[in-house]
Amino acid sequence: MGFAGATMKWHKAAIVGAMFAAGFIGQALAQTFDSYRCADGTQFILAFYPGDKRAYLQIDGHAVTLKKSLALPGKRYSGGGVNLVMTATGIRLKHARRPVTVCEL
Repeated sequence: MGFAGATMKWHKAAIVGAMFAAGFIGQALAQTFDSYRCADGTQFILAFYPGDKRAYLQIDGHAVTLKKSLALPGKRYSGGGVNLVMTATGIRLKHARRPVTVCEL
């Protein structure tokens, strides 16, 4: 590869890096990105990314990564003192030593 080819690859890498730093790529990769409101007044943003089994939560001004664990029925995610259970009937959230609350979009 000549100088021109190496320079072109460097420019592409710089552009992708700049887009990632600006948050464009991270947002574009989110499969789902939804805001929820709970019965106790809690609000949070939940994101899932393709190929990643974890859930990403923004709650009480903090980012929390939740690992998927076994739950029947539905899906359960937990981490950082947060437990989130998603079933066909709704979402239940427990965090910060508060009682379990029901949440919706």
